Amino acid sequence: MKYPLSPDVKPEFCTTGSFMRLPAERENAKVGLVGMPFDTAASFRVGARFAPQAIRQASMTLFPYHPVHDVYPFDDTNAIDIGDVPVIPHNIHRSYELMEEAVGALMDRGIVPIGIGGDHSVTLASLRAAAKRYGPVAMIHFDSHTDTWDTYYDEKYWHGSPFIRAYEEGLVDPKKVFQVGIRGTLNHPGDVQESKDLGYHVVTAGELEHKGFSVILEQMKTAIGDTPCFLTFDIDFVDPSCAPGTGTLEVGGFSSRETLQMIRSLTGFNYVGFDLVEVLPSYDPTQITSLLAATIIHDFASLVAVKTKRESLDTMIE
Repeated sequence: MKYPLSPDVKPEFCTTGSFMRLPAERENAKVGLVGMPFDTAASFRVGARFAPQAIRQASMTLFPYHPVHDVYPFDDTNAIDIGDVPVIPHNIHRSYELMEEAVGALMDRGIVPIGIGGDHSVTLASLRAAAKRYGPVAMIHFDSHTDTWDTYYDEKYWHGSPFIRAYEEGLVDPKKVFQVGIRGTLNHPGDVQESKDLGYHVVTAGELEHKGFSVILEQMKTAIGDTPCFLTFDIDFVDPSCAPGTGTLEVGGFSSRETLQMIRSLTGFNYVGFDLVEVLPSYDPTQITSLLAATIIHDFASLVAVKTKRESLDTMIE
C-alpha cells in the first residue's frame, strides 16, 4: 500500500493518529517522524506538549506530492511516524534521555528524524544524539530568539538555553551555526552579542530583510558545506498574524509565504535531523499555526526526498 493514504482510500477526517496516516514501520525508511510532547521547560505559556497530535491532525489536509521539488516526500523516503516519546512531564533530564534514545535509534538505522515538539528545549536531546554519531554538527536555526541565555531563575536547562548548552557540550561547530530571523525586544544590548561571542552567525530579521535570503543562503552553503547539518525551526520565526499559536510571540516576523520560500530553497545540505517546535494548540483556535507547522514538516521531508532522488540518479549514472 502506498503512503500517505489518499482521500480516495479514507476521508481526511478518518485519522490513524499519525502524520498523514503514515505507518509506524516500513522497510528502507529514510525519514522518521517522532513526537516530543514536552513543555515543562517553557518560561511563559505552556501547552506545546499537545502540539504533536495537533500538527498530525492538521496534516490530514495535505496532499502527498510536492510541486516545487517534484517529489513525493513521504513515499520517496518510505517515511514512518513512530509516535510520541513517553516523556516525564516533571523531569527534563530523564525526558532528554528518552528523546535522545528515540532520535538516536532512528539515526542508527540511517533514518533522518523529524522531531515534532514540544518547547525548544527538546532540540538539545536531538543534538546530543546527532553529535554522538556525527561529531559536532552544523545547525540552521530559524527563530525570533537566539535561545542562548544561560539561566532562568538560576536554572540552566529551559527553552531559552538549548544552544548555549549545545555549545558547552561541544554538540555543534560554532562556525557552522546560523541563527536566522532574530528580532524583538531584549533584556539588554548584550543578548544578541552573547550568541555572536560563541561564534554563531546571527542574522537578525532586519538584516535578513535588507540583504535577502539568497545572500544568507550562499553564506550558509559556503560555511557549512557537506558537514552533517541539523535544522531546527521555532514557529515564532513566523509573524503572529500567520502563526498565533505559540508561547513567546514577537511581532514583525515573516509571513507564511515568505517562510515557505526560505525553507524550500534549503536544498543541498547534508541533513541528519530536523525539528519543529513551540506550537501551542490552545492559542491556535483556527488551526492555522498547526497547518503551517505540518506544511513545514512536509517541506522538511521534501528536502530529504530531493537528496534521496539525486543520490539514486547518481547511482544509476555510475
